[in-house]
Amino acid sequence: MKSRRDLILEEMGLTPVWRLRDSAPGAEQAPVAAPAAIVEPSPARREAAQPAPITRHSSLVTDAGDRRATIMRMEWPGLKAAVASCVACPLHAKRNQTVFGVGDENADWLFVGEGPGAEEDALGEPFVGQAGRLLDSMLSAIKLKRGANVYIANVVKCRPPANRNPEPAEALACEPFLHRQIDLIRPKLIIALGKVAAANLLASDASVAGMRGKVHQYRGIPLIVTYHPAYLLRSLPEKAKAWADLCFAVRTMAGLGPRKTAG
Repeated sequence: MKSRRDLILEEMGLTPVWRLRDSAPGAEQAPVAAPAAIVEPSPARREAAQPAPITRHSSLVTDAGDRRATIMRMEWPGLKAAVASCVACPLHAKRNQTVFGVGDENADWLFVGEGPGAEEDALGEPFVGQAGRLLDSMLSAIKLKRGANVYIANVVKCRPPANRNPEPAEALACEPFLHRQIDLIRPKLIIALGKVAAANLLASDASVAGMRGKVHQYRGIPLIVTYHPAYLLRSLPEKAKAWADLCFAVRTMAGLGPRKTAG
């Protein structure tokens, strides 16, 4: 007989595939939480979480505002070209290539991570290493797959050195690109993978543990926070919690109405 831990590890992708199981005799079920109230960050907290404004040279503020406004008007071809040629932060200096994002550009599901790693930098696609394989297993467990009603992106489009977390200024420089991707996709549900993604989308410094199990909002789009696959590879006990988050996301998606139209 397999132990409870072995069963959980099977569900979390350490065996060939995750499986979203129906209620079968003897099957262990993921925790089912009651739907949570939508959580909006308070204006004061959102303001406090934002990087300090540039005040030394007003022209820098104007330039940044103009750049953002230009990006937020772009369609897919222009946006992809802008990312590929971006030199707005120091990360561009050591990249092999930018990592724009991949998937269905009309997807209901949007998964957002923090930034590319070495394999992503080499191939130009997000989540292609060991963490990417785990993410694919997570998607399979809830009957999804990469590219089919799913889009995957990152907070920053260039690899931070030594796979460190993006600096606030780096994330801020890339922010208009991610926001425009979200505007163009118009997903029904966003899944923030890890603290960096959640912090940048929700302007919150709360821990992942503190943000899990709730439906947050990003500009009117429901958002759920769970652990980053790379973290799950290092922290096996948290995989059961991530499985519960996926089940919560499926139930949340099932309760959402039709996709909002543009404009």
